[in-house]
Amino acid sequence: MPLWPFRRDATADRAHDIYVALVNQARRPEFYAPGGVPDSVDGRFELILLHATLVIRRLNAAGPDGKVLAQAVFDALFGDMDRNLRDMGIADIRVGRRVKNLATAFYGRAKAYEEGMAAGQEALAEAIRRNLLDGPAAAAMAAYVLREAAHLAGQSDAQMIEGLPVFGPPPGISKA
Repeated sequence: MPLWPFRRDATADRAHDIYVALVNQARRPEFYAPGGVPDSVDGRFELILLHATLVIRRLNAAGPDGKVLAQAVFDALFGDMDRNLRDMGIADIRVGRRVKNLATAFYGRAKAYEEGMAAGQEALAEAIRRNLLDGPAAAAMAAYVLREAAHLAGQSDAQMIEGLPVFGPPPGISKA
C-alpha cells in the first residue's frame, strides 16, 4: 500500500504552527482598545501582516532552511486568507483576485516596514502611520516593532526553525 497519501509535510506543519503563533500575538486585545488599532477585519489584517513581516524577515536570516520555512509561512498566511474569504461568502471566482490584492498589500507593507526599520524609529513610525495607526500611537508601535525585531534576532536559528517565535508584550499605547 502506498504511503504518499498519508505523509505529512513537516515544513508546512511547522509553518502552520508559526503562523498560528504570530496570529495569536496579533490578536492580543491590548493592541485594540487600549492600543488604538481598529478592532476590525482591516485592523486585524494589518497586525497579522506586521507580525508576519517580522517573522518572515527573521526566518529569511536563518539560512537555507529558514528561507524555505519563511516561504511556507507566507503560503500558510495566504492559504488562511483564501479560506477566510471563502468563509465570508466571497464568490470563488473573486477569491483569487482578492488574495492577489492581499499579497500585493503584504509586499508593500513588508517593504515599508523593512525600510522603516533600516532608517530608524521615526521612519518606521511614518510607515505605521500610513498603514496602521495615527498619532502618538504610531511611535509606540514603532518602538514595539523594533523591540520585537531585536528580540526575534536574539532567538537562535534553531529556535526559529524548530520552535515557535517568542514575542514580548504589546506596546503600552493609547489613542491619546
